[in-house]
Amino acid sequence: MKLNSGHLTYCTNIHPGKNWTEDFEALKLNLPLIKQSVSPGKQMGLGLRLSNEASLALSQPAALTEFKQWLKDNETYVFTMNGFPYGEFHRTVVKADVHTPGWVTESRRDYTLRLFHILKELLPQGMDGGISTNPLGYRHWYTTEGSLKEATEKGTLHVVEVISELIRIYNETGKVLHLDIEPEPDGMMETGREFIDWFEGDLLSLGIPAISEVFNLSEADAEAQIRRHLMLCYDVCHFAIGYEPHAEIISELAAKNIKVGKIQISAALKADLNKPAAERGQIKKAFDQFNEPVYLHQVVARQQDGSLLRYLDLPEALEDFDNAYVQEWRAHYHVPISIQEIGLLSTTQQDIIEVLTIQKNNPFTNHMEVETYTWEVLPQQIKLPIAESISKELLWVSSKLA
Repeated sequence: MKLNSGHLTYCTNIHPGKNWTEDFEALKLNLPLIKQSVSPGKQMGLGLRLSNEASLALSQPAALTEFKQWLKDNETYVFTMNGFPYGEFHRTVVKADVHTPGWVTESRRDYTLRLFHILKELLPQGMDGGISTNPLGYRHWYTTEGSLKEATEKGTLHVVEVISELIRIYNETGKVLHLDIEPEPDGMMETGREFIDWFEGDLLSLGIPAISEVFNLSEADAEAQIRRHLMLCYDVCHFAIGYEPHAEIISELAAKNIKVGKIQISAALKADLNKPAAERGQIKKAFDQFNEPVYLHQVVARQQDGSLLRYLDLPEALEDFDNAYVQEWRAHYHVPISIQEIGLLSTTQQDIIEVLTIQKNNPFTNHMEVETYTWEVLPQQIKLPIAESISKELLWVSSKLA
């Protein structure tokens, strides 16, 4: 739905589906209920997530025509998509395979191009459209600095090929489409700082000469095209886990003319561990109820000297829970954003409020997307019916932006 500060939606990766048939059925079941709650009588935006298999099916003209008609009939429009998870995303072990295939592969490039051609057909005139994607790959696939550097270069070149196609689409249709890189813990880009360094280093150094040659542009014009079509996906959960200063990052991005394509509105778990031993033991039990086997739940701990200690997943962190030098935990687990306290644990809801306040007062993107994809693996005590849960979150965001 369109608010004063931009388009707001939710990401359909919360709905389990192995293929387009199942995805479409989930939308038919849930979206009318959600729309009636949050956007009655007005158009509602949709953040579409398609697996590779689903994207192949929806690329077929008959399927795409049927979906476009359904969107029209239900006063719904697609303006953003989630191209991060390539394969199945529910009811199977995902973990680090959420990054598979990485940007070093042609498969990731081709999947992303296919998503953009679908979005080109679905996007209403006069709107920009974005697709979020993984931060080139999973950092721990590469055991040496040399192999990581080589993978970064190869992945960046594939990203530049996608940018080239987005320039062609813009020249043909006038539609501005952008690829939104999403840093996350243990990704090849984990932080805002790493994204900015990659953008100003690898992307521009490799992209400017390539775009200049393909389109016969000056270096300045080639750079302008890159800045139009490559943006940051600002996942609040991911940035909060790393204790990143939101206002400083957003200000630096603006100063450097690096655009934010989308805010993904999401919350992490956190807890103050500077407690007596007995209370710490109860906090450990509280975290353990979120120790589920489907997704990666990286933990970033803040130590007494302010340094950060990173754990690959919640089980490894729980094994080191008695580390007395650790003062705070933040865990990658997308919990409902409208909740501030979950028993002895807290959420990073305040980070969301800070980012939304900046967006409200000085909008820095057109796209906002609630992304609480963990509904199926949430503890029962905080799990509402799925359509009610999504509606509650969208209404909570709308109230903060009002």
